[in-house]
Amino acid sequence: MVEDRLIRVKRSLSAILAADVAGYSRLMHHDEEATYVKLTVLLADAVTPAISGHGGRIVKNTGDGFLAVFPSAVQAVRAAVQFQTRIKELTIADAEDMRIAFRVGINVGDAIVEPHDVFGDCVNVAARLVSIAEPGGICISSFAYVQTRGKVGVEFVDMGEQKFKNIALPVRAYAAVLDGHSRLRKSSHAGPAFTAESLHRCAAIRQSQRRHQAGLLRRWRH
Repeated sequence: MVEDRLIRVKRSLSAILAADVAGYSRLMHHDEEATYVKLTVLLADAVTPAISGHGGRIVKNTGDGFLAVFPSAVQAVRAAVQFQTRIKELTIADAEDMRIAFRVGINVGDAIVEPHDVFGDCVNVAARLVSIAEPGGICISSFAYVQTRGKVGVEFVDMGEQKFKNIALPVRAYAAVLDGHSRLRKSSHAGPAFTAESLHRCAAIRQSQRRHQAGLLRRWRH
């Protein structure tokens, strides 16, 4: 017989940040140790400082990603922009097909917050937003957009209403425009998929791939 107990549920209006590593299974299949080392360094040197520095905390690690909670959407978006920018700086010399890139989804809502986890429909929406974010990108809900518009130093592209599995109502989503460009914006007009600058950078990365590969683990450990 199960004893009836009064369980107090702690609810909080929070900004939820969900993130995962794009192509994580492929990266681990190619080189488990190098991927593990690089991911650990990125979490320690880029992600965690940005989140704590903007008043948030990571409540759950999922192996290929994490969940974090913030007091406000502004703080969540600012943290995401900071660590996405820093991760790009730290991984720019890596071969493109082996580069670790996070996808980020941010939503605001009433959640059940525990010391090591967070629950609620708003959390599920944040996780679904991750699935439509581009690698290195940030996708936010309309609830987060209303609270952050004009306050976080980045522009957003309206992605329209999105229908997600197990989410009853459509969610209007917005993609952050980082570094002055977005794939969504590029796709809205005819023209090359990549700029001359990005093509030149990719060529330089491929050319130096062999030189960097030998010292990959050593460089990331330091």
